[in-house]
Amino acid sequence: MKTRIHPADIEALIDIAEIHTETIFDKVTLVAVRLESGFVLTESSGAVDQANYSEDQGKEICLEKIRSQLWKMEGYHLQKTIHRGEPKLAT
Repeated sequence: MKTRIHPADIEALIDIAEIHTETIFDKVTLVAVRLESGFVLTESSGAVDQANYSEDQGKEICLEKIRSQLWKMEGYHLQKTIHRGEPKLAT
């Protein structure tokens, strides 16, 4: 019976996801993550000064935000499953 979400669970979702990264306005990173289910999460980050901009750093910031969203979503799903007494996923 699964009663907890682990960091590895979140990383596994990211590892199999399709990730699209784009720079706009020469200082803003947009990241879209399409999960295996087809659900898409998006985030953005940007620099005040274009001279300080790094797409790699922007992508990591966005992915951390997306991981945070996934924690909430997976937590909600697990809580709902436990509350309803539905069959549990394997741990």
